[in-house]
Amino acid sequence: MSEPEDIRRRRLRYQASRRGFKEADLLVGGFAASEIEKLDARQLDAFERLLSHADHDLYAWALGHEAAPASVAGEVLERLKAFARK
Repeated sequence: MSEPEDIRRRRLRYQASRRGFKEADLLVGGFAASEIEKLDARQLDAFERLLSHADHDLYAWALGHEAAPASVAGEVLERLKAFARK
């Protein structure tokens, strides 16, 4: 049985805000709080893939300090980068 969408969004919001270091918590958690309700199922999949990576990698990709691998590059990461620039 698949996870209901509202529960999935809550789980991802929680995971995004508990990254392991405060700067990532604020950036990724802030993005989730602001944008998660706007993401469709495909975008939620992409966000979940992003969250599966190491905190420091995700933070570096979001700030543009390092290039993200092709497996996570895409629309959701670009939205996270735009959020980080705000």
